[in-house]
Amino acid sequence: MNKETIKEQTVQNMEALGIYKEQYDRMIDVYAELIHQYLTLNKQFAESGYQCQVGTDSGGAKKAPIVATLENLRRDILAYSDRLCLNPKAIETVTTQQKGKSMLAEVLGGMK
Repeated sequence: MNKETIKEQTVQNMEALGIYKEQYDRMIDVYAELIHQYLTLNKQFAESGYQCQVGTDSGGAKKAPIVATLENLRRDILAYSDRLCLNPKAIETVTTQQKGKSMLAEVLGGMK
């Protein structure tokens, strides 16, 4: 899955939720890039046999750099998904766009 496909799917999801605005495209680009990086690194991590630790010069073990990078990407993705209202917790706090007349238009239209 490439960055453009991820962006298109994100826009489609946001449109379905009634929260997409073209002003969000720059933020969606960053989100799509983060998702793409995460998927690419996660594939590499799987191919490595999910090696979580690497050896140190002193003979000990430490967290593999790819694990730390994946953790950071998860945090960043969560932050962007919150801002874009793409998770259940974030969408609860947003009033979505309704197709058709706005509530104000309906109220004003009823005042004849």
